[in-house]
Amino acid sequence: MKTGRQTTLGNDVAVSGVGVHSGLPVTLTLHPADADSGITFVRTGLEGRSDREIRADFRSVTATDFATVLGDSSGPLCSTAEHVLAALSGLGVDNAVVEIDGPEVPIMDGSAEPFVAAIDQVGIVSLAAPKSYIQILKPVRVAKGESLGELRPYGRGFRLEIDIEFDHPLIGKQSCALDLDPAAFRRELARARTFGFMRDVAKLWSAGYALGATFDNTLVVTENRVLNPDGVRFSDEFVRHKALDALGDLALAGLPLIGAYHSVRGGHKLNHAVLSALMADRSAWTVVEGVRRVRGHAELGSGLAAPTYGPDVS
Repeated sequence: MKTGRQTTLGNDVAVSGVGVHSGLPVTLTLHPADADSGITFVRTGLEGRSDREIRADFRSVTATDFATVLGDSSGPLCSTAEHVLAALSGLGVDNAVVEIDGPEVPIMDGSAEPFVAAIDQVGIVSLAAPKSYIQILKPVRVAKGESLGELRPYGRGFRLEIDIEFDHPLIGKQSCALDLDPAAFRRELARARTFGFMRDVAKLWSAGYALGATFDNTLVVTENRVLNPDGVRFSDEFVRHKALDALGDLALAGLPLIGAYHSVRGGHKLNHAVLSALMADRSAWTVVEGVRRVRGHAELGSGLAAPTYGPDVS
């Protein structure tokens, strides 16, 4: 497992697109940030109101239906945060400001690759402060019906083990298991796109979701084929995207994890429930600098409680 110093971005960089659910145009700008500041989201362009700021933290999650929504007591700040979080986490960026001028992170092509390309434009630089991790000390599991999620100790860094099962001939059962580092993230996960079923379109539209979904940003599946002209990027792109989502959701731990995450028939709701359950159990984790403990787990876990878990809507 590599250790070392904290990182941030080499400069500002911006991307523009639409929100997959809202359908609204939005520009997202990534800014460098100081050591120990973590990932912060800043919402601008609020008519008649000042900018809003929120730390990317599991306690800031306000909804998990179809996407991960961050907010606070005054309401949602931004939706669909998981793909840009996955890009930052997958490339090892510890500190950054994510500025958006709309209610939802742009979906881009439905994957994390456009955010990876933006980060590559400005590069990643090291800071003077040492890098810290959350090390998992014992298994923490959340189960509901046929869905199961577990974080467990794993000494070689961070590992994802994702299993999905859909009653659909093009998907069925798929599994993805890999140890994460920037090279593996780029190669195995970054390009995997979000997906949806044509049979659900009318229901989603009537509920106010998927208003910005197109063949350019969503893998669209009918009962017997993929409608996108370019087809799939991986034979198992569906489970790879679920792994991408899990990486982004688990980035809300606030520090990189040393451990393994196993999910069966999961999604945003399960990812958040498992992470919240981990942080609520102060005997299950500690903060380490490399392999040396630097402070007690109680310092970051005080007063937290795991939420009630229900099955994912999507």
